[in-house]
Amino acid sequence: MTEPVSFTDPERIAEAIIGRVGKNIVLGLPLGIGKANHVANALYARAVGDPSIKLRIFTALTLEKPHPRQDLERRFMAPISERLFAGYPELEYGLAQRAGRLPPNIEVNEFFFLAGSRLHSPSAQQSYISANYTHALRYALDHGVNVFAQLVATRSGDAERRFSLSSNTDLGVELLQLRRAGAVDILMVAQTNSEMPFMPGDADVGSEAFDFVLDSPSTDFPLFAPPREPVDLTEYAAGLHAALLVPDGGTLQLGIGALGDAVAQALVLRHSHNAAFKQIVAPHLGRVPSFAREQAPFATGLYGCSEMFVEGFLDLIRAGVIRREVDGALLHAGFFLGSRAFYRALREMPANELDKLQMKAIGFVNEPYEQEERKRRARVKARFINTGMMTTLLGAMVSDTLADGKVVSGVGGQYNFVAQAFALPDARSIIMQRATRTVAGRTVSNIVWEYPEITIPRHLRDVVVTEYGIADLRGKSDRDTIVAMLSVADARFQDTLLQQAKKAGKVEAGFVIPPEWRANTPEQIVKMLRPARAAGHLPQFPFGTDFTSAEQQLMPALQRLRAASRFDLAAMALGGLRAKPDADALACLKRMDLAQPRRIADHITALVLRGALAQTLHS
Repeated sequence: MTEPVSFTDPERIAEAIIGRVGKNIVLGLPLGIGKANHVANALYARAVGDPSIKLRIFTALTLEKPHPRQDLERRFMAPISERLFAGYPELEYGLAQRAGRLPPNIEVNEFFFLAGSRLHSPSAQQSYISANYTHALRYALDHGVNVFAQLVATRSGDAERRFSLSSNTDLGVELLQLRRAGAVDILMVAQTNSEMPFMPGDADVGSEAFDFVLDSPSTDFPLFAPPREPVDLTEYAAGLHAALLVPDGGTLQLGIGALGDAVAQALVLRHSHNAAFKQIVAPHLGRVPSFAREQAPFATGLYGCSEMFVEGFLDLIRAGVIRREVDGALLHAGFFLGSRAFYRALREMPANELDKLQMKAIGFVNEPYEQEERKRRARVKARFINTGMMTTLLGAMVSDTLADGKVVSGVGGQYNFVAQAFALPDARSIIMQRATRTVAGRTVSNIVWEYPEITIPRHLRDVVVTEYGIADLRGKSDRDTIVAMLSVADARFQDTLLQQAKKAGKVEAGFVIPPEWRANTPEQIVKMLRPARAAGHLPQFPFGTDFTSAEQQLMPALQRLRAASRFDLAAMALGGLRAKPDADALACLKRMDLAQPRRIADHITALVLRGALAQTLHS
């Protein structure tokens, strides 16, 4: 077996890469935390300094430290960024693209953006490649990728040195298979990292897998570790509804973020505090579809089959919700990303437990066709739970792109799992979304009559969950689909949506919104779930947090400010003038460096924040 050439200097490995492949470099990088940051930065620096080098980067989910624009956001995020992202080397191509200063000899193609991060980058928007996750490697090869650089874990205590693809078996496993078969000729480059968990199974590869390795304490760095988001009552309402859809003995896909954590907590509550769960969901049972009545604890348990290994899966395993094994595994996944506690838990996990968390190629997880009969036997009663931005009344889902064509994130694996839900006999695709969003004081519906850009076409409509309920759309007529979507829409928008449907002749003229749907209001959600939050069943951070107490208290106030109109801001400033800050409010003001404002602008900002805190701290 050929040992890789080892380097300790990023400049030297960049020189060696150019010496091997020449000055036309098409660099493939895994998504998320799997990127070899120092290798990518060294190649980028070479291309910046030498216009004769043509560098094209093919990747997805370029992670960046927060770059807040507003004063309050900067005050809030700066200490958090210093605390959580200190030492993380930013990817220079990402910073340059964000700033609009990529040189003409460098192009960056991504097939999935960090949500919202590239809305104002013409370069990124123009170079975006729309792709299903399972097609990404094919497209990379079509574009001539000749270098692939991945961050890896390493272990040298065995007879031979081993590497682990760790967080990103998604594309790497299949790429190495193609290379071993002689189907591709790509320079494989690794960068070792001490924080990367050494994942076993398909992720565990021999040293012959790589040609070059960057391995030095000077290029070691802390992994990008975003904190877990707070879960509000609106998200819990949706999560509780989703938990009613998950049958014991089934299969679970779960997404990242607050909605995913809401589902995980609801499932834990259902299993570990069943009486409380039943009491919370009882008022909703009269309005949910007949197949959405799953309330019992998990006797057999679930098996996880998820594109992303989100941190919530560890919480579900710890609670005994996920315990059904398939081929010796509790979970099959393609990549992971999470908090520092998540990475540490994986690094410190006993080998016999870690063996049950198996990282696979994305095609294995996201599609049923390879080893199809085996997968059909394993992926029984699957519930593929993803999130969306908007849904039309006719059931088309919008998850990645705005009406003007600007890409927010990407298709990723959502289409794969929707299609898989129809390919498996007893599976369902569940798209979760909030019924409304508020921008600059204006609340708009996330359920719309039509939208010019869609991610999932209406002929693949299945289950949509909002905080107000469950819409079962599979196999329904257009008329019944519209009615089901109206039942989970916010009451403030039901009449307008119904009028649009009637105007199009899709709903009979005599249809009237039932009185019980008029209770689809944020106030009703708070009224129904506030007792459960007070009892500790629906905590703001159900699985722990990296945020301080003051930061946790600031979050709802800052959220209220972001959604406020000018009139709302004026009212908050007046309220702040009248309010006498208590100890909690003073701690929040101190955390934001506004306890003793010095400039007039800071005095106004402090007043507005005091007013927002007065509305949220004791509401």
